[in-house]
Amino acid sequence: MLRLVNSPPKLETLLFSTHVSAGFPSPADDHIEGKLDLNEHLVRRPAATFFVRASGESMRDAGIFNGDLLIIDRSVTPQLGDIVLAILDGELTVKRLKKADGVWHLAAENKNYPSIPIGEGDCAFWGVVTYTIHQHCGR
Repeated sequence: MLRLVNSPPKLETLLFSTHVSAGFPSPADDHIEGKLDLNEHLVRRPAATFFVRASGESMRDAGIFNGDLLIIDRSVTPQLGDIVLAILDGELTVKRLKKADGVWHLAAENKNYPSIPIGEGDCAFWGVVTYTIHQHCGR
């Protein structure tokens, strides 16, 4: 299901100024830097942005997992190396845009899935994946 975002409401959450170590633990400050509106960080162009849910395992090595929420920006022109939302043979797919030996491909980020060569007229791009929201706690 596609959802267009025209004018997203503000969603402000507390932002702590302390950086959190992803390696060794360090004591955290209780200092609040201010409020953070996720729309300001995740939705650059509201009229061109929509969300989709990922399905399957073909992009897992790019950090996109089944059920993840993808933020797609239709106003970004796809470039080599971008992760794109494309329509191919009437079906939507998310893949990395690559070029090998002069041929463009929609490349999976999972060795168990093949790359799909694309030619003129074979596919259309619906946008570029700008962010992925991944759930870490299942409850």
